[in-house]
Amino acid sequence: MLLSSQIRAARALLGWRQEDLAEAAGIGLATLARIEQGTGVVQGNVSTIVKLQSTLELQGIHFINEPDTYGVRLVPAAHSRSAKRGGAGRSK
Repeated sequence: MLLSSQIRAARALLGWRQEDLAEAAGIGLATLARIEQGTGVVQGNVSTIVKLQSTLELQGIHFINEPDTYGVRLVPAAHSRSAKRGGAGRSK
């Protein structure tokens, strides 16, 4: 579950304008503006929501969705890359 407030907060953590996020995610600026103006759970096409979330996660945003706790945090890029590699299934 992704909240409109999480997208706004994630964009602010990155110092991005709406135009920056819309371009990076490959969605329309008007679509992003509509999503961010909402309250609660993001409403829209699933593909659009996935593009937004994936784009932000690639920039180091971690979405926090726990019971009664929602938010975002910025994980340093080097840490997030090494955590995604995980080592499983890789050999030298």
